[in-house]
Amino acid sequence: MAGFRQLAPVHDSDGGRARGSTVAGLVPGDLRLGGRAAGRIECLQIRLSPPLAVAVLGASADLSGTVVSLEDIWGRDAERTEGRLRAAGTWDERFAIATDALGRRLDARRSPDPEVAAAWELILTGRGRVGVDSLANEVGWSRKRLWSRFRSQIGLAPKHAARLVRFDHAAHLLAAGRPAAEVAAVSGYADQAHLHREVKAFTGATPTAVAAAPWLAIDDMAWPTAPATPS
Repeated sequence: MAGFRQLAPVHDSDGGRARGSTVAGLVPGDLRLGGRAAGRIECLQIRLSPPLAVAVLGASADLSGTVVSLEDIWGRDAERTEGRLRAAGTWDERFAIATDALGRRLDARRSPDPEVAAAWELILTGRGRVGVDSLANEVGWSRKRLWSRFRSQIGLAPKHAARLVRFDHAAHLLAAGRPAAEVAAVSGYADQAHLHREVKAFTGATPTAVAAAPWLAIDDMAWPTAPATPS
């Protein structure tokens, strides 16, 4: 996730701080904006699936749980992109600039192993309700090899990635107005208390608070359903 045109500093739960354009890896923990400008932020948010993030950022596994400056990842290109975005007069122009920047940075040679990308797609297809043994069998690897390669390239172990995808599905069901008990049942949680613990672990909030999150009202899913492997 790259946040362009964002001036207030971003603080993560581990004490890290980044200003300007920032990149947040998977499960970065609690984030907050600081400074007097925090109430009037204007930004362009881009969310990349993990396989695509590897090809665009080249270091997505190292970014898990962290927030860093985009300049640390893209160097001078980040500064040039920021300058173009600041000079743009409309959002359509900004979207076009961002698309161009992502296209320039896309490098298929940095893509995850096909087996890792396939395992990620299987996790998405199953909405997180898939076991590691099943994933390993599907891609033709041992459980140990899948865990090692997936963890090193995506940034999370397969089981944790599945938890994240299952949570995302549940969160959007909550935002759609489905009762928590029903969401827990259809999402594969043991019971409503299990759902509550998972929501709390990922967001620090209750299911009721997550259901009212404004970003859930405009995003159907955090992850694209089409294969993310770049061509």
